[in-house]
Amino acid sequence: QVQLVESGGGLVQPGGSLRLSCAASGRIFSIDGMGWYRQAPGKQRELVAAISSGGSTNYADSVKGRFTISRDNAGKTAYLQMNSLKATDTAVYYCNAAVLNYYGYEHDYWGQGTQVTVSS
Repeated sequence: QVQLVESGGGLVQPGGSLRLSCAASGRIFSIDGMGWYRQAPGKQRELVAAISSGGSTNYADSVKGRFTISRDNAGKTAYLQMNSLKATDTAVYYCNAAVLNYYGYEHDYWGQGTQVTVSS
């Protein structure tokens, strides 16, 4: 019913930049918060950045000043601009959205993940 499709991952050298996109589609009345998480091999999934429907943002300490999360005016697409990338940013990045359906119920949805590899 609801799909989150991520794009923009890839291989980049240390110090480089990437921009991830997450587009939500389906039976959506509105979307509350959206966020980006990442999971590196052998590690737990962690929050990278989140943005509320009102535009408030929060970031993991490890990415503050380097990553920027944003949403489009319709509120159904989220972006993660990643600058000054480090090898430690290598992970699978997942998009998350808190979606309110037409019946008034809110559910969490996840994208399929996109690989980001930072290596020289």
